[in-house]
Amino acid sequence: MRTSPHDTQDAYDRALRMIGDARPRLEILTHLVTAAEVTAGPGTVASILVLDEDGLLRNGASPNLPSDYLDAIDRLKPAPNVGTCAAAAATGEVVITPDFQEDGKWAELRHLPLALGFIGAWSMPIKAENGRVLGTLGTYYRERREPTPSEREAVKVLAHAAALALANPCCR
Repeated sequence: MRTSPHDTQDAYDRALRMIGDARPRLEILTHLVTAAEVTAGPGTVASILVLDEDGLLRNGASPNLPSDYLDAIDRLKPAPNVGTCAAAAATGEVVITPDFQEDGKWAELRHLPLALGFIGAWSMPIKAENGRVLGTLGTYYRERREPTPSEREAVKVLAHAAALALANPCCR
């Protein structure tokens, strides 16, 4: 079941309260990932990857992805020609891959999501107020499709909350 803009605002507001209460970053990011999954509907899995001090992507919150998948993509270097999250982190732009089989950016990695039954994905960069990329919020689909305009808007709101959590020193 997809959510309404009101549900997205509720998830955003809850994240802000969690930040204000200095809840652990993992708890806040997991809340946001769950909201993104509900927004996109059944069978969708979302993930937040965070840039570390070396500029590599690390798992921030991915409660519904298996650990072996997360291990395989751990420390992925942002690059405009690799996957969706690495490309979004490198370019600071939304990257959409409706079908892994048809996208050259997935040539070396497509076997990983395909093995889990995913067909495509998209990723929204998580940006600080100054525009610096802090990470990505990625969504995997089990069907060939692109995010709807309402999904894009909802994930944009959730990514903003994630940026606030990542930038807040209380949420470590």
